[in-house]
Amino acid sequence: MSRLTAEFWVSAYLTRLRLADIPVFVVKKGDLTAGAVLIKLNTLDGQAEAFQRSFDLMTGERAWISLVQGDEATVDTTLAKQRSFDPDLWVIEVEDKAGRHLLDEPGFL
Repeated sequence: MSRLTAEFWVSAYLTRLRLADIPVFVVKKGDLTAGAVLIKLNTLDGQAEAFQRSFDLMTGERAWISLVQGDEATVDTTLAKQRSFDPDLWVIEVEDKAGRHLLDEPGFL
């Protein structure tokens, strides 16, 4: 089974968010083929949460899990640290007061 490239996945995610009228921005463009993707959810009230994709080796299941949650400055510091470790990393920022990110919808695992 072939895997989707990071660029293709990000493009599809951006399109789905825009169709739902949820503002989204590419903060850091990563490796087009195999870069990991972090999603920052900014609720526009000074709070934010960052998500990363997780893979359970025992079950083979994928899930989006919270990497860090709290005030936006703390989340931004964590994301900057992650970027320093992984230059191929994508960082996508979603801005939604209601906290919608669509990562729990089919097709985004």
